[in-house]
Amino acid sequence: MASKSFSEEDFSCPVCYNIYKDPVFLSCTHSICKTCVQQFWETKGSRECPICRRRCSKEIYPVNRILKNLCESFQQREENSQREPFCSLHRSELKLFCEDDKQLVCVVCRDSKLHKNHNFSPISEAALERKDELKIKLQPLQKKLDNFKQVKTTSDETAQHIRVQAQHTERQIKEEFEKLHQFLRDEEAARLAVLREEEEQKSQMMKEKIEKMSREISSLSDTIRAIEEEMGADDITFLQVGSKLHVNDEMKKRKIQTY
Repeated sequence: MASKSFSEEDFSCPVCYNIYKDPVFLSCTHSICKTCVQQFWETKGSRECPICRRRCSKEIYPVNRILKNLCESFQQREENSQREPFCSLHRSELKLFCEDDKQLVCVVCRDSKLHKNHNFSPISEAALERKDELKIKLQPLQKKLDNFKQVKTTSDETAQHIRVQAQHTERQIKEEFEKLHQFLRDEEAARLAVLREEEEQKSQMMKEKIEKMSREISSLSDTIRAIEEEMGADDITFLQVGSKLHVNDEMKKRKIQTY
């Protein structure tokens, strides 16, 4: 008796379309994922089969153990088939490597017309041979990588030296300019001190000169006022006094200076 070949569709939940996970067996004989049927009931607001809409009187239904085991076996078989290398043409295990076509083949492929008169090697030998070839090809690449690493190390050291040298030079420049700034500040202070001293001396001289002029102005004002008073007297008195002589005498006595 030939065994039936099951597909993923045979083990898929009609609600989520994924492989059954904890399928429950409803009273209508339909099987649904436990999570799917609970979510359907919560959304619908009533308990019924998502497939045939038949009323489900129970709140809890038993897990369909047979279907669950079949799903687990199917998943395990699918996972194994994906991991194990099989020939896509003959579904036989790949055991040989065709040296002419550079591909993995099974024993049936070796005897077929497709690979007639070709050279074959066991997979382990072919893999070892190609690993040895790659090792030879890797040697110059590894050497080149080592050279690049050495150049990078040298470049890193040079860059670090440049940074240290630049920092040292920066400190020197700052120190030199600080000395220059200090010299300029001292020179500025010295020149300002000389300027203030010169200003003070000149100001004192002008002050004395102004005071002297003020005294002369006051004296001259008094003389003018006295003469004007004499001029205000009557003619007889004025002539008797001899104002003209008086004026000349007063001018000479005061020694009026012109500035």
